[in-house]
Amino acid sequence: MRSLLTREGEITGGKWEAYPRPQMVREGWQNLNGLWDFGTDPEKMNEEILVPFCPESRLSQIERTFPEGTRFFYRKVFRLELPLDGRRILLHFGAADQICEVFVNGEKTGRHEGGYLSFSFDITALVHEGGNEIRAEIVDDLSHDLPWGKQKRARGGMWYTPVSGIWQTVWLESVPKNYVKRLEIRTSETCAHVRAEGVTEGVIEVEGAEGEPSLRFFLKNGEADILPPSPHLWSPEDPFLYRFTLKAGEDELSSYFALRSFQTGLENGIPRLLLNGKPYFFNGLLDQGYFSDGIYTPASPQVYTQDILRMKALGFNTLRKHIKIEPEQFYYDCDRLGMIVFQDMVNCGEYRFFRDTALPTLGFNLKDRHGRVSASARENFTAAMEETVRQLGSHPSIALWTIFNEGWGQFDADSLYERLKKLDPDRLIDSTSGWFEQKKSDVTSRHVYFRKVKPVRSERPFLLSEFGGYVYQIPEHSAVPDKVYGYKKCKTREDFVRDLRALYLEQILPLIPQGLCGAVYTQVSDVEEETNGLLTYDRRKAKIRPEEFADIAPLLQEAAGCKAL
Repeated sequence: MRSLLTREGEITGGKWEAYPRPQMVREGWQNLNGLWDFGTDPEKMNEEILVPFCPESRLSQIERTFPEGTRFFYRKVFRLELPLDGRRILLHFGAADQICEVFVNGEKTGRHEGGYLSFSFDITALVHEGGNEIRAEIVDDLSHDLPWGKQKRARGGMWYTPVSGIWQTVWLESVPKNYVKRLEIRTSETCAHVRAEGVTEGVIEVEGAEGEPSLRFFLKNGEADILPPSPHLWSPEDPFLYRFTLKAGEDELSSYFALRSFQTGLENGIPRLLLNGKPYFFNGLLDQGYFSDGIYTPASPQVYTQDILRMKALGFNTLRKHIKIEPEQFYYDCDRLGMIVFQDMVNCGEYRFFRDTALPTLGFNLKDRHGRVSASARENFTAAMEETVRQLGSHPSIALWTIFNEGWGQFDADSLYERLKKLDPDRLIDSTSGWFEQKKSDVTSRHVYFRKVKPVRSERPFLLSEFGGYVYQIPEHSAVPDKVYGYKKCKTREDFVRDLRALYLEQILPLIPQGLCGAVYTQVSDVEEETNGLLTYDRRKAKIRPEEFADIAPLLQEAAGCKAL
């Protein structure tokens, strides 16, 4: 079977017609996106909603907010296009916020809690040829015992419009009786270790690199080590992917991996972050993943491609995916286009301005607040952290996991570091991004907005995981033209370009020889009244052009001990 993945971009074209799980592709699938019946009364579903967009968004065709705790009812009548003879039918939801119950042809199929991770049900016994019905009942009361991100009923500033309901692709998959339930891929600079859950034997055929012949490897007890004879390493400058097919009995799928490593080490006595064993400066941007028309979901998967390429053109090589988990298409685009990802876990627990922002800004480093995070929030956060790694951990672009951001819902950071490192020993971990630092982390992570960035003495690599946030508002492209939020206001675009260049040349560049290993500027785009993006919220205007900024990136790499790019 030829690979269903293309090197050029999406697997299939159109608005959210892309295959929803790019690292585990089968031919037998059916997309259920499109118009669904919708309402807040199960007897009066008299509206239509466009899935996969949340009802608060313009693209959903509903475009309004709802009282807290509103129960949403979705219904889709469809004809099964997949064969039933001897095969299983799986129903997949990319994500639904926050608690979802699913019924197929009147029978309850299952329940899922948490608004950011995918879930599936085997519905073989419930579907039949001809017409079928799916109902989903979803309630979102923004419980802080579950992951909630940056959603807030009283939005404003750094808090945004809450989303509800289905916001990622819904789809069906046809699989044989015995099939690969999950594919786990761990890689180094020389080897890809593949574990296929659900099968014991199989054949992996890897496309050869640069004209080399294809390679064949065999699963033993569901696992195989793939050792290319001349490893072609992945980097943002050369994002090479090895593509392969896996055949296990009647099951057949296509996937890919990349060879690379992310480590820490000493370079001339200074702690450094390393890519493929060499010092590398992680020149990053905060990426909130909010969109003016779809809120949590862009109009098309191509928007991810456009964002990534526009940021690469400016010289950036890293996106910090901030307190949100995207559809897997985003991570595939980062894999194939060459954009490193720092992935945040999504916070549970309560936020308090004085405790979580004011005190640490003044220099107070508080200890973990175990007693201020409920037992259920701790349990749910831990479970979601582990499932995030299981869901996204095979994507080669992900270099670092962030456990806690600025103390939001923070508890037992050291023990969670150990738990996460055991689960994924091959990636870096930022245990406490910003402040409330404890004993265990792979980096010393700081946020600096209201003062000059200064060197940090540490035995760990120094990562500036948030900074900048300069405001330049273009009112006709702003969601809230009469309000702005950010950390330094620039009156004109020329002022913005000048000040941004000065920030990098006068503050960031001099710190790199002293140990600064990466810097994450806030941010890719404006979000609602937060107007500190390099792009406007509607993505129609760029506040800075490549010819005005791209010359800075080679200076940063050279200062880190790398060749200029």
